[in-house]
Amino acid sequence: MVPPPGSGSAAGTASAADSEAQKKIANRLRRAQGQLGALITTVESGAGCRDVVHQLAAVSKALDRAGFLVISEAMRECLINPDAEGSPQSEEIEKLFLSLA
Repeated sequence: MVPPPGSGSAAGTASAADSEAQKKIANRLRRAQGQLGALITTVESGAGCRDVVHQLAAVSKALDRAGFLVISEAMRECLINPDAEGSPQSEEIEKLFLSLA
């Protein structure tokens, strides 16, 4: 969540942290996108089962890491500002976490 402009110095720090987190998440998703492209090429080239499964595992791991990063950012937000409007509650974070398990 990005706080409204001019809402204090803590908000500026949170906004910078949010921006950095978004960059990390986007980078992980781009990595997964690249691995998915490699997987499609592997399948289209008629590669063997072992190569396809290795590529599938890489794509899956990259997506999982992106998901866990999203959840860790939600946890951070919840710990820093638990009473903020729209701040995720522990039950919601737990459900999100378990959906990736």
